[in-house]
Amino acid sequence: MIRVALDLLGGDAAPEAVLEAAAAALEAWPNDLSLLLVGPGDLLREARTRFPPNQVGWLGAEEFIGPMEPPALAVRRKADSTVVRGLEAVRDGRADGFVSAGPTGATVVASVLTLGLLPGVDRPPVGALFPTATGRVLVMDVGANVDVRPRQLHQFARLGSTYLRRTLSIGRPRVGLLNIGVEGEKGGGAIAAAHGLLSADPELHFVGNVEGHQIVTGACDVLVCGGFVGNVLLKFYESIAEFVLGIFRNAGVGEGGKLGEALRVLDYTEYGGAPLFGVDGVAVICHGTSPARAIMNGIRTAADCAASGFTSVTRTSLARMQESGA
Repeated sequence: MIRVALDLLGGDAAPEAVLEAAAAALEAWPNDLSLLLVGPGDLLREARTRFPPNQVGWLGAEEFIGPMEPPALAVRRKADSTVVRGLEAVRDGRADGFVSAGPTGATVVASVLTLGLLPGVDRPPVGALFPTATGRVLVMDVGANVDVRPRQLHQFARLGSTYLRRTLSIGRPRVGLLNIGVEGEKGGGAIAAAHGLLSADPELHFVGNVEGHQIVTGACDVLVCGGFVGNVLLKFYESIAEFVLGIFRNAGVGEGGKLGEALRVLDYTEYGGAPLFGVDGVAVICHGTSPARAIMNGIRTAADCAASGFTSVTRTSLARMQESGA
């Protein structure tokens, strides 16, 4: 049984949305999942009455890191925060993964300091699944690294490709590099250099540059980009479903909920949290505005990563990358 540590204070709707997510996850996967709820003592005492003791454990953490706090400073000063304590549980083997809807920066910093980076990783990217006409695409990175080098974009491609093979059972993921044109020299600088690295890697199924309009058509399975562009793309995607629904509602189209059901594929809550790649353990980051459904699916993502042995497989892939001199 997989045990996932869950940050009770993470997110705008915490703790109630997190507790609802915990209850829904345990109901959905009662035989495969247990939870370690991380939060202050008074909240844990209140929550004990809502869960069966054989499915839930409790871990006290009296401090919370807010969205406006400098991540590195806050993580070092608040050793008893829910983020730090939850990740320590993963490091110490008390949990197989950690999920938080708290500030992304704090979770990234705490993961690096507590779990450590896997050998061969310069910076850990956050990967998010986006819907396409043919399925889904994993975008790497969606916000953890604003300025990136060619070597790091190459690492993102390896990490994403390994994840899709191991966790989502995609045999040979197609890797694309987000660019403004299909020619190899487009984009200049780091992007053009990254194109060369990706093209030369025999372990990657690199399909070349992918332009913005090709993303939704399913041109690739892993889309590699810097965190600045990836975060803009992520937030644009998240806004599309409600925007399209609003247009049709204003026109009097789609009454009865059929349109909403059809557009459910665009709802980010269906995909839950985004894994933090390249750290020595499973950490999943949910959007700060996540409702209970999104956090529940983030728990599922963490459990899937842990059950698949993704971290150990990634370590092997990165070792081969270093041996080849890439």
